[in-house]
Amino acid sequence: MIDLTGRHIFIAGGGRGIGAASAKMAAAAGAVISINYLSDSTSANRVVDDIKQTGGKAFAIKADVSVDGEMDRAVSEAEKEFGQLQGMVVSAGIFEPEPIETMSAEFWDRTLDINLRGTFLSVRAGVKSMRSGGKGGSIVIYTSTAGQRGSSVYSAYATSKGGQIMFMRSMAMELAPSGIRVNCIAPSWTDTDMAAPSLDAAGREEVAKSFPLGHICLPDEVAGPTCFLLSDVASFITGVTLTVDGGIDMRG
Repeated sequence: MIDLTGRHIFIAGGGRGIGAASAKMAAAAGAVISINYLSDSTSANRVVDDIKQTGGKAFAIKADVSVDGEMDRAVSEAEKEFGQLQGMVVSAGIFEPEPIETMSAEFWDRTLDINLRGTFLSVRAGVKSMRSGGKGGSIVIYTSTAGQRGSSVYSAYATSKGGQIMFMRSMAMELAPSGIRVNCIAPSWTDTDMAAPSLDAAGREEVAKSFPLGHICLPDEVAGPTCFLLSDVASFITGVTLTVDGGIDMRG
C-alpha cells in the first residue's frame, strides 16, 4: 500500500493537469501538499479546496519556475506552512509546436526556460529543503516520450524533455548519498488542457486507436506511478525514467 502520511510534497505546476491529479492522489495517501502556479489562481485554489474538503492539508503559492529565486521563495513559504519537504514533483511546463523554418530564437528560449531551466530551479530549491530536513526524499520529474524519441514540429519541447532526463540521471547520482532519490516519468499524450489543442488537431479518436490499451492517457494514470515513486515502496529506485504510454512504444 502506498503511504505518504505526514510527508510534505511540493508540486511545481500543481494547479492543473497531471500535477493537479498527483496533488490530489498524494493528499489522499496522507501527504500534505504545496503547489505553485504561474497565473491561474482559480485552478490552483480549486485543487487546494478539493484536498481540504477531503480532510487533507494544502497550500498554493504564486511563483514562476523560470525565474531565478522564485522557487526558492515558494519553497521557503511552503516550509513555513508545513515544514521541510520530503518530496517534490516537477510538473510545470509548456507544450507548443513550431516548425524549424519559422521557429524564432525567442520561442526556443521560452520553451527551454520553462521546461528545462524551470526544472533545474525547482529541483535546486527542493533539494535545499530536503537536505536541511535530514530525512532524504524523492523527486519526480515529468519528462515525455518526446524526450526519448524526438517529435516532429515539437523539437524545442522534445529537446527540453531530453535534457530533463539527463539532468535527472545526474541528480540521481549526486543526491543518492543524501538519501534523495530522483526519477522521471515519461507520459505519452495525456488528456489535459495543455495537450487538448494538439489532441483535437490530430483527432482524438485516431490518437486513441494508436494506443494498444485503446485510450488516451488520463491524468490519474500518471498520478498513480508518481505516488509510487514518491513512496517507500520505491525505496530502491533512482535514476530511472518510467514510461507511461499505454504500450504505444511497442509499435515503434
